[in-house]
Amino acid sequence: MLGTTLILALRSIRRHLLRSFLTTLGIIIGVAAVVTMVTLGKATTAQVQKNISSLGSNILQIRPGQGFGRGGGGPPPPPLTDDYLRPIRQQITGVTAVAPAVQRSGTAIYAGANWSTSIYGTTNAYFTVQAWPLTAGRDFSPDEEQAGKAVCILGNTVLKNLFPGGDPNAAIGQRIRVADISCNVIGALSMRGQAGFGGDQDDVVLMPMKTVQRRLTGDDKLAAILVGVDQAYDTTQVQASLTSLLRQLRHLQPGQDDNFFIFDTKQISDTLSSTTTLLTRIVTAVAGISLVVGGIGIMNIMLVSVTERTREIGIRLAIGAVASEVLTQFLVEAVALSMLGGVIGLVVAQLAIGALSALGGLPFLFVPEINLLAFGISALIGVVFGYFPARRAAALNPIDALRHE
Repeated sequence: MLGTTLILALRSIRRHLLRSFLTTLGIIIGVAAVVTMVTLGKATTAQVQKNISSLGSNILQIRPGQGFGRGGGGPPPPPLTDDYLRPIRQQITGVTAVAPAVQRSGTAIYAGANWSTSIYGTTNAYFTVQAWPLTAGRDFSPDEEQAGKAVCILGNTVLKNLFPGGDPNAAIGQRIRVADISCNVIGALSMRGQAGFGGDQDDVVLMPMKTVQRRLTGDDKLAAILVGVDQAYDTTQVQASLTSLLRQLRHLQPGQDDNFFIFDTKQISDTLSSTTTLLTRIVTAVAGISLVVGGIGIMNIMLVSVTERTREIGIRLAIGAVASEVLTQFLVEAVALSMLGGVIGLVVAQLAIGALSALGGLPFLFVPEINLLAFGISALIGVVFGYFPARRAAALNPIDALRHE
């Protein structure tokens, strides 16, 4: 019975292919938009989390001021210095390593090749905090750190632009010029890729902190202090302890605003992910309106179909068909139209996801649950919006239907 009804419904759809396609267009657009938006939202969230995690996990960064930039037009905040390192290391529970960071830009030059890059002055604790291994060479020796010797470790981007082929072993032992310093290359960092804010983490040259302070910056100011936190500890609690200690070290009285700020890479990841998820839901809800519009289109065309086929319905009822069979036929036809639109919409969605992912540099994701949910909703729309026309067809009086012209 149901098989015969389905065949009749498909024949009716095939008789009016263009009209059927236009009827399902709303469903196609709605399903494609919802699946595309949700999938791209998940891909964006995954990319954000990947980028933020590339900055390092369980890391707290301390910087002077009240945010990125002074703001407010007041005097500059007191700088951070290496005098803060020992108290943080000794007095804060859960800290695994504390790494200073002195930063400035400069040009790295070797054998006629040059590359503008970022120069970081730090200590070996930096590799522990960032969990950033070397692919070749070694880290700084205690004597090099203490004496501020002219040695450097190259990031992957700098390595590729200065040495043909980017072979780290070929770079070890070579002397290059970084800004005003002629230094010996002792190591090469593994590749990290893009950071969470669009910067290239591999575009860096690391040198001992004292080397950068004495020969490039000329002072003992630190751009930041990186604090590694043990995985067993809650970074929020460690951050609160750090805040209390820094207020003491910077002689801030109760009621005075902090003249430093601490940010947690995990908190940034969570915030950006939740924001992306919220925006995805809003856009998906807007796109979902197309499904409702598509359902209205199906109901409209099915009402037209009932009017066109009134005489046919009358004949069926006159020769013994019951009202439930007529209702089923038109309901199956409406569901078939919406499911057909759902299938086409899913295909269009995958093509759109592939194109937009490649264009936006996002990973291509296939989310089975959202595809199944969208297809199920398209079928449900066929049932909901197809019931009224089907009920109207089943309620026709056979005699009146046979008289219809």
